[in-house]
This record gives sequence, C-alpha cells and structure tokens, in this order.
Amino acid sequence: MRTFIVDAFTDRPFAGNPAGVCLLDRPADAAWMQRVAAEFNLSETAFVHRTAENTYGLRWFTPTVEVDLCGHATLATAHVLHTTGSATPAAPLHFTTLSGVLTARQHDQGAISLDFPTDAPTAIPVPPLLATALGAEPQWTGRARHDLLVELPDAATVRDLTPDIAALAGFSGRAVIVTASAPNGADHDFVSRVFAPAAGIPEDPVTGAAHCVLAPHWAERLGRTALNGRQLSPRGGRVGVELRDDRVTLLGHAVTVFTGELTP
Repeated sequence: MRTFIVDAFTDRPFAGNPAGVCLLDRPADAAWMQRVAAEFNLSETAFVHRTAENTYGLRWFTPTVEVDLCGHATLATAHVLHTTGSATPAAPLHFTTLSGVLTARQHDQGAISLDFPTDAPTAIPVPPLLATALGAEPQWTGRARHDLLVELPDAATVRDLTPDIAALAGFSGRAVIVTASAPNGADHDFVSRVFAPAAGIPEDPVTGAAHCVLAPHWAERLGRTALNGRQLSPRGGRVGVELRDDRVTLLGHAVTVFTGELTP
C-alpha cells in the first residue's frame, strides 16, 4: 500500500498541516485504519479508494478517533491523486464521505479548491471557566455542530495564547476554535488557532474543517463572502474561503514531503 505525508495549506515543505494519505485498492477495516493512523501520529490520516471514474471513498482518522470532516487531509488526498497520475488533473474529484459528497478541483499554480458544507455558529453565553482555560477573555462565543468558536480581542491575543489544553477538552465535542480579525494592513482578513484535545490533537496546525465555521462567521462580520484566513499555529498556514449559501469553497496548496509503502 502506497503511503504519503503531505503538508497541506502551504506551498513549502515543513509548514502547513501534515496529513497521512494511504492509497487503498478496496475498503479497509476501520480498526486497522485506526491503528495505521495511530502509527502515523498526525492530526489526520486519510484512506482513499477508487469507486468509479474520478470518484473515491474517503475516510479520515486522528490518532484516536475517526472524524466525519477533514479539510487538510482531503486537500492532501487530492494533491496525491493528481501528482501520482491516479486522477485526471482537469477533472473534478468526487469523494464519498461521512459528510456527503465533497468535490476537489485543481487550479493554476497547483492550487486546489474544496467544496465543503458550512457550519455556521450560533451565539451562546460564554461558558463558565472558559476564560480561565484559555487564559484570555472571550469577546463572543458560538456553538457549531461539533466545535466551540471563541472570538478574542485581537490577533496578538490569538497568537500569544497558551491555554490549558486538558481543560479545553471539556468545552467541545471536537475542537475549540479561537479567532480574531486581522491587523490593519495584513494580507489576510482573520486569524485563528484550533485546539482539539478531545480528538487527540492538542493543537491542529491548519484546519480546513474549522474554516467551515469561520467562513460564515467572518462573512457576516466583514460583509464579504470571499476572505483569506491565516492560522497562527507554530507551523502556520493560509486558507482562502468563499461562502456560497450553505457551502464554502476552501482554497490552498499542498506539498508532498514523504512517500513510502506500508509493510504487509
């Protein structure tokens, strides 16, 4: 089985979010895939198999659980299928997933766009002890389907945050997303960081699924549907978003850094 590690939402190696990608010739056992993902020990490992022309089954696993939506590992998978010649670059790729059919398209200069569902957050009162866990005072909080979105005063507060990771695990089923508007003159519109200890990920470097929550939030705040986000993890990365009703297009690049074979 051919395997890859791909840095997603970046155009250079050793930045963005690394994802494992495993090319299967048929569906695999979930328990086996979970063990392989634990061996990769990356935020997510994707398992993909072809079902028809440019159509694939796709599943994602963290080191501890299966997830129903993952942006960076989908971007990494599309990149692998295109660069290995497994798929036709000019044709869209359709992935059958736990979140329905997701589409990836190749663009100029190697950019890849993903068609994902939005997950607009609903405002809620600030949960008790959240400020203590974060080490910063929330300006606004909202609940999405799986995630808690927390708006902080400014980008510097997001960048310098040193939260209590164990305490954050109790505030959301999947992740706590912290965000703020970008500083004046920046080449992006908003910033974020994502903490998902409940899914075995203390901090995710660059998170496509989180931008399904961030896109509708900042589109409403800023009055524009096309925006650019920067995730301020130590590795860092950039995600372009464009809101279209209940869908969002995520745009990014990817770079393969390792290839290999899994021993039978």
